[in-house]
Amino acid sequence: MTNVLHAIILGIVQGLTELLPISSSAHLYAIPKLLGWGEIGDFDVALHAGTLLAIAIFFFKDWLKLIVGGYKKVVKKENSFEGKMFWYIVAATIPGGIIGFVLDKFCEDILTNPLIIGLALIIMGIVLYIVDKKAKNEVEYENMTFKQTFLIGLSQALAFIPGVSRSGITMTTGRMMGIKREAVARYSFMLSAPIVLAATIYKLKDFVFNPAFFAGVFVSFIVGLLVIKFLLNYLKKGDFKWFAIYRIIFGVIIILCLAL
Repeated sequence: MTNVLHAIILGIVQGLTELLPISSSAHLYAIPKLLGWGEIGDFDVALHAGTLLAIAIFFFKDWLKLIVGGYKKVVKKENSFEGKMFWYIVAATIPGGIIGFVLDKFCEDILTNPLIIGLALIIMGIVLYIVDKKAKNEVEYENMTFKQTFLIGLSQALAFIPGVSRSGITMTTGRMMGIKREAVARYSFMLSAPIVLAATIYKLKDFVFNPAFFAGVFVSFIVGLLVIKFLLNYLKKGDFKWFAIYRIIFGVIIILCLAL
């Protein structure tokens, strides 16, 4: 990826789609194809680093409290919500990360099939809509249990299928268990950070640090910050209906383009 303009456009796409439940991987695969730009390779991981930075900055105080709380829980045996949640996130990250890594390592060629991407967008869009519509709105972020956080973390493994969406599958799983929309979105953002950080470090040696790289990462960071703020405010009263509808439309477009 050497074109700065392309990098900026993809940075906007990443910032919008990584944090909304509409699948950044599907967009970063489909949009360059539709526009005739070809493959973007490991540049998608670099763009994820931008949204990772957005999560780190936006939730900086939260992360600080979680890390301190986690330390105190182990070393000083002090119990707190932050200490509990820190280790919940650690436990929830491990199985999803391992399963996802195996899927990505051995099934990458199959998973990037445009038909699978289109179907994943549509199916998950329907599931998200139904689950969100029927789910109760009871559990606050502070009251999430180990079982709930662990199952949400486990569901992350499916996010390695382009079109499923990490935020989409984690928010759907959380809503299935009656967690409030804003609460599950906040937890989804926090939970995504360790896996994205690990992927960024793993791919670091393959990055090309040129103007396009820095432009893409910076734009995805700025857009990511705006999207986090928007979604947390929107979900105080809004639902996931429009995201589900968008997923279905985009999935249909991909399948039609494949057919034609």
